[in-house]
Amino acid sequence: MTKTVDMSEDSDRAVEIRNALADKLRAEGMITSEVVERAFRTVPRHEFVPPGTPLEVAYNADDSVATKTDEHGVIISSVSAPFIQARMIEQARLGPGQSVLEIGSGGYNAALLAEVVGTTGRVISMDIDPEVTERARALLEATGYGDAVTVVQGDAEQGVPEAGPFDAVIVTVGAWDIPPAWLEQLADNGTLVVPLRMNGITRSIAFRREADHLVSTSAEVCGFVAMQGEGEHPERIFLLPDAQGRTVKLRFDDRAPEDPNLLDGVLATKRTELWSGVTIKNRVSFADLHLWFAGFLPGFCKLAVDEGTDLANERGTWFPFGVVRGDSFAYLAIRPALEGEGVEFGARAYGVHGTEAAIAMVEQIQAWDRQARSGPAPTFAFWPTGSDHTHLPQGTAVFPKTHGLVTISWPALG
Repeated sequence: MTKTVDMSEDSDRAVEIRNALADKLRAEGMITSEVVERAFRTVPRHEFVPPGTPLEVAYNADDSVATKTDEHGVIISSVSAPFIQARMIEQARLGPGQSVLEIGSGGYNAALLAEVVGTTGRVISMDIDPEVTERARALLEATGYGDAVTVVQGDAEQGVPEAGPFDAVIVTVGAWDIPPAWLEQLADNGTLVVPLRMNGITRSIAFRREADHLVSTSAEVCGFVAMQGEGEHPERIFLLPDAQGRTVKLRFDDRAPEDPNLLDGVLATKRTELWSGVTIKNRVSFADLHLWFAGFLPGFCKLAVDEGTDLANERGTWFPFGVVRGDSFAYLAIRPALEGEGVEFGARAYGVHGTEAAIAMVEQIQAWDRQARSGPAPTFAFWPTGSDHTHLPQGTAVFPKTHGLVTISWPALG
């Protein structure tokens, strides 16, 4: 599409740094199509972030920019990082003349979508927060996209039934489930792209229909602000105080222990550790290990720690993934290996039965290393309520949801 905004307002520096961002995203494979590249070179991202945001921050490929926080300072709306916006649009396989529903509004991503589908396409952007939709509408109008994007305020759980079907539904907030409305409003050959949370681990997954369920065509590591409204699914958080009154937080997305009081005083116990013998070179991703934990490690949780706790002081030697076993818990740790060129995975643990918790984590590290690490990437599926999921492949992780099941399958286990 052709912008109507006065380009004289777009400084030479903004154009330069915007083109540099597009170059970077293209070089790193985040952008793979000419139509998406053109969109990133055209839409002025800096006009959609809070006033005064430095251009270098606005156009940083890897960082989101907060646009609204709640009373506790928690981010509840943001302009997502450019790398994941590029990947999700590419995942959707959109092109000129197509229709798309964006769930989670901010303005910038909708403008990118408008560029991709062109003047013959259709973009609807919706959000539950009237302040967010008002801001998005104003920014789209100011940057010349007011007629190209329809902004709707409402709960995404219901979608926009009067405007479907859509060639793509792109969800730009973290979702725990896939409500029926999204599938009802998706064209038969359409693509749903959703940052889906599976026991605390999120992936942006592109789904397409196959018979009575959805199957993944791609998946990307990501993180998003959580869904509000009917689709909200809050975590359960256990606070473990230390002797100084600071806390370690255990965050459970699903399957939280029934009696958290068993963990009282656990940080006062002697810490133990156990090492797996599994190593990895520096700067090599092991994100699929997190998925493996989420699917196959009972008691799996994520950790957050206050500054001043022992764990905070050891930052850099552990990752925020843990496991609870009754009155004890363990967390993923690393130590130098491969003559300084890598690290070894292990577990550190607190509690009377900390060794058992550490063993549980180490056994799953070793199982991932043996059975999944070197094989094909896992695939994902969503089985709506009423679909036939009785013949799932061997080695499939299953995540019950309100409206169906999510599964992760590692081909090497089938």
